Amino acid sequence: MKRNGKAAAALLCTAAMVLGVGSTAFAEETKTLKVAMECGYAPYNWTQATDENGAVPIAGSSEYAYGYDVMMAKHICEELGYELEIVKLDWDSLVPAVQSGTVDCVIAGQSITSARMQMVDFTEPYYYASIITLTKADSDYAEAKSVADLAGATCTSQLNTIWYDVCLPQIEDADILPAQESAPAMLVSLDADKCDLVVTDMPTGMAACVAYPDFKLLDFTGGDGEFQVSDEEINIGISLQKGNDELKDAINSVLENMTTEDYEEMMNEAISVQPLSDAE
Repeated sequence: MKRNGKAAAALLCTAAMVLGVGSTAFAEETKTLKVAMECGYAPYNWTQATDENGAVPIAGSSEYAYGYDVMMAKHICEELGYELEIVKLDWDSLVPAVQSGTVDCVIAGQSITSARMQMVDFTEPYYYASIITLTKADSDYAEAKSVADLAGATCTSQLNTIWYDVCLPQIEDADILPAQESAPAMLVSLDADKCDLVVTDMPTGMAACVAYPDFKLLDFTGGDGEFQVSDEEINIGISLQKGNDELKDAINSVLENMTTEDYEEMMNEAISVQPLSDAE
């Protein structure tokens, strides 16, 4: 049955008013969701030169962003009927951008931590990421079976993450180096032998092992010797400005129709097409 044009327009207007927020470009007039991310954190997000595989232009740039976070942002916008704008920001600028209303939300592989929840609100998780360790295949720690086996290691991880703040202190007698500003910097540190190991999450570790074939992934999950983190800390969420319940509810309405299997399928696709996925 053909819908009356005026009625359809009224419905669209009402939906836009319900979903819109006044502080940013996520509004009835533009119907654009401004999403911030690093665009440098494969497989969650990265920068590439073309729109290959469905990459999205980065605002104010001639480059494009893609990865799991972009795929998720596209899906959310498609379901809600909004345009997508990707904003590239440094890791430490993401939360302030949400707080100030410069962007509508951050989709950037952020763990839902109590510290972050004091500053921003979070949606339901859009991924569940177990904690792993990366070392080199020829290192003294390559055969480690538990956190206890990492004792005495020189280690580092990314700034302002549970990997650095919560996990590294659990390694006995660890020589904990200053935190790295980004996940790529963390991996470069390991590759350059500036440390024995780094702690990160499973998707980042899987992608890193593709880019750096001499890396070895150590997964202690499920055993007595695993890193001790709360369930919330391995939940990856989308952060929004405090009190922005309309947008949070709208995004959650999309996420509640997705399954863990959907997330894993999307993540595996992201890993398979990351820029270094065909590295020799």
